Amino acid sequence: MSISWWKWLSALVVLTTLIVGLKTPLSPGIPNVNPTKLDYGATSVTVTGYNTHFQKASESLQIWVKNGDAIFCPYETAIVDENTMRASFSITEVLEGAFFDLYVNNDIDGTLFLPQAFLQNGMEVGLKPDKTEKCLDRISVIEAETYDFPNQPILNETIRNILVHVPSWFAMILVMLVSLIYSIKYLNNSKLEFDTRAETAAHAGLLFAFIGLATGSFWARFTWGAWWVSDPRLNGAALGVLVYLAYFVLKSSVSDREKSARLAAVYNIFAFTMMILFIMVLPRMTDSLHPGVGGNPAFSQYDLDDNLRLVFYPAVAGWMGLALWIAQLRYRMIILRLRRKTRNE
Repeated sequence: MSISWWKWLSALVVLTTLIVGLKTPLSPGIPNVNPTKLDYGATSVTVTGYNTHFQKASESLQIWVKNGDAIFCPYETAIVDENTMRASFSITEVLEGAFFDLYVNNDIDGTLFLPQAFLQNGMEVGLKPDKTEKCLDRISVIEAETYDFPNQPILNETIRNILVHVPSWFAMILVMLVSLIYSIKYLNNSKLEFDTRAETAAHAGLLFAFIGLATGSFWARFTWGAWWVSDPRLNGAALGVLVYLAYFVLKSSVSDREKSARLAAVYNIFAFTMMILFIMVLPRMTDSLHPGVGGNPAFSQYDLDDNLRLVFYPAVAGWMGLALWIAQLRYRMIILRLRRKTRNE
């Protein structure tokens, strides 16, 4: 009996990471403010928090905005509930920077940061209290001792998608590499078993590629506002999938089994090379919205914290093991089908 512990372990890891990924709360954050402009003069804004403790930590609550080196604290604040507060700012000078960053601090939530929260508006109004920085005289940050995921602006709850979207692409590349190796083996000794294994690994690779495309499209809708954008990484991923779809068209278009296997093996080398170029090389040579390419920082550089890493890395390993298991199951199904066909003949 073959050893299959790694298969069940992979499935268990994938299931566990999905459950933990969905149940773990996000750390406190500031998803939005209203309005999104600060006038030259006085402006009252509503700050909406997420998993925050504005009322509970009201004694230590601090809020300020920053534009370059200029810092403005509110001359009036009002706490509505744990996740909502109002603040009135007075901008007494026209600044060079177009945007104000928002900071909210308290002893429970720590320091919350919303970059480019407000656009500087040149409209002048009458009330202009003096700028004050006294709220920055005492900043005592006590991090909450809870296990949570990072709360990043724009991403918010969709950050959990990193546990499916990214591992699915790792899994796809792994089984496509396995397919390439078996194609090279077939070219060396023309053993049809290697062609079958190359085909079944490519089948599994396409499955995980479609999962990656679907979850990526979902993510794009909630972060960029559209299900698909003309982005080098996204377009490259779609082209990589089309290249491998052509692999199966080629195999089915040639009736002679050995000739089909040899043509497919040669094409598989080309397909894998093009896929790597499309999804890993070319996007890095131009501007891109996608993290990790086109000058944008990768997730590990700005929001993959230690808590999320504890789930992310096992998820990658689990999805890769699951992909190998599916490729093996697909191979066994094809072998059983061929044996049944041989017996019937």
